[in-house]
Amino acid sequence: MNWRVLMLWLAIAAITIGVFLVPPISQSENYHHFVDTRTFGGLQNAFDVASNAFFLIVGLLGMHFILGDLSAAPSAQRFLDPRERWPYLLFFVGVALTAFGSAYYHSHPDDARLVWDRLPMTLGFMSLLAATLSERINVKTGTRLLVPLLIFGIASVLYWNVTLAHGAGDLRPYVLAQFGSLLVLLLLVALFPPSYTRGADLIASLLIYALAKVLEAADRPIFKLGGIVSGHTLKHVTAAVSAYWILRMLKLRAPITRAT
Repeated sequence: MNWRVLMLWLAIAAITIGVFLVPPISQSENYHHFVDTRTFGGLQNAFDVASNAFFLIVGLLGMHFILGDLSAAPSAQRFLDPRERWPYLLFFVGVALTAFGSAYYHSHPDDARLVWDRLPMTLGFMSLLAATLSERINVKTGTRLLVPLLIFGIASVLYWNVTLAHGAGDLRPYVLAQFGSLLVLLLLVALFPPSYTRGADLIASLLIYALAKVLEAADRPIFKLGGIVSGHTLKHVTAAVSAYWILRMLKLRAPITRAT
């Protein structure tokens, strides 16, 4: 086995064991208490709801790009292997669906609606991981793992929902799906050579997403600065920019030719 692949599997095993060594992680009820509760035109929590439109825009643009490449002449296609398109198509589908799931949740935040917010997000996380596996290791690996990864992502949310119904929701699998996948993406970039240029754009996308999580945590302090916009609203916009950076990468990159 290639030493890089071995290191990757050992790291995945360590991350997984580390997550499940901690006690079950419950969802705090305070999570649903967002600071900006303003109503406009009868729409409750209007800014947190409306800002999800950015996910829809980026998702539709991404799907249009991938489907357009599918119908392009072979000489104009952007992917070295046609199978590399499908994880990216699912990624942008997940981004677009996040707009609806998150808007539904933010219109009346509670645990039941949070399920529909998180399900499409896992579609995005797992699809991007499969796409990067295809490009950094090989297409066969990414293709074979796409469906299992999607199943795990969905199952992580459903597991939390089922354990919640039994009185003690456990977020550990979802934490692994979201943050574990991001760590594996960084490992793939660090360990394996790219098949395309613009590899730094993937890192930029992850950094922008990290900024989105910071803004999410600073929901109330940011709103208190002037009462104009909350941290969570900015989180939606910034996370959509993170997804757009993936689309930007796909549009600008080119295959890397290696000497044999």
